[in-house]
Amino acid sequence: MRDIPFYQTSIGEDELSQLKAVLELNKDENKVLELEDNLANFVGAKYAVATCNATAAIHLALSAIKLKRGDKILMSVNSFVNIPEVVRHFDAEPIFIDINSEDMNIDINKFEKALEENKTKKLRGAIITFVAGQTPDLDRIYDIAEKYGIILIEDATCALGVTYKDETVGSLRADMTIFSTNPSNGKYSVSRSGIIVTNNEEIATRAKLLRTHAITTTYDDFGNLDYIYDVVDIGHKYDISELDAAFSLAQLQKTNKFIKRRKEIAKIYKDRLAGIRHVTIPSHKDEHIFTQFIIKISRNRDAFARALKEKGIATGLNYIPLHLLSYYKNKYSIKITTFGTALTSYQQILSIPMYPSMTDDEVNYICDEIIAIASEWI
Repeated sequence: MRDIPFYQTSIGEDELSQLKAVLELNKDENKVLELEDNLANFVGAKYAVATCNATAAIHLALSAIKLKRGDKILMSVNSFVNIPEVVRHFDAEPIFIDINSEDMNIDINKFEKALEENKTKKLRGAIITFVAGQTPDLDRIYDIAEKYGIILIEDATCALGVTYKDETVGSLRADMTIFSTNPSNGKYSVSRSGIIVTNNEEIATRAKLLRTHAITTTYDDFGNLDYIYDVVDIGHKYDISELDAAFSLAQLQKTNKFIKRRKEIAKIYKDRLAGIRHVTIPSHKDEHIFTQFIIKISRNRDAFARALKEKGIATGLNYIPLHLLSYYKNKYSIKITTFGTALTSYQQILSIPMYPSMTDDEVNYICDEIIAIASEWI
């Protein structure tokens, strides 16, 4: 029996070399600035602000727009828990929108309807999640956001390097885009760096100020705080270490290579699992970069996942709809049937292992076991 994790970080000599450069304490190198410059250039944005993780990046982004108590932020009910969580930390309100059944991204018709029916100026913006590395109809979303004058933040934490109509996401019409250098939320992730990219100088400047306690005083060449310092706002401690920046820089430089390999793995999955009884593969755009690979099991998904686990194959769920989680279900008294498409999708979805260091042999083993289990499934 194999032991195939759901996700595993790909590490090589490039990462070790970058880390060594930091440990040698070369004061002429600043890996944080280098990461920010490289990331901004990679996506074609004017500014990049690196943070210790993606959740910090989202929280910092909302701080930069001065989100206030009672403000409202639209989001897909099919998002990871950090999206509504950071909104609630402002005592603001997440407004959930159902998904479409094709790619499990936000239902744009219902997104627009929520804005049409909005009767309050408290609705400040929206955070749009790209599930598994696939973009929704961004042109339509941008047009809607501009029509109603809301702030638009793209949650591309699982979509670094994705393109939309041959343009790199992060350089388009959103106010901010949030990336992560690690597409997994796994406990044993080596690095969890987050990045805010924007073309808005005011947002970038404020985010950088708030990132480190809103301290205005300069630092020396070794990052030590000056003798006397001042604080001009309520900030956070969300800056990124030189070691994390160095590791993330090495990973960033492999982004296109990683995408190419994930697409190769996805092709094997699609070819081998096509037409298998009880197993459905959701539709994919050509631009999908497959940070997760999601299949749907027609019935008894949980037992199917347990059967794979018995064969040494880890699986995940991307994502459990937010209204099914105890905190949001109880706080907002949401019925489980309120978001019907998300509920139906959730009852079937199963994410199977996907990461660049997987071998073809491992991918085929996973396919073999899925096919074998499905053939006996009732």
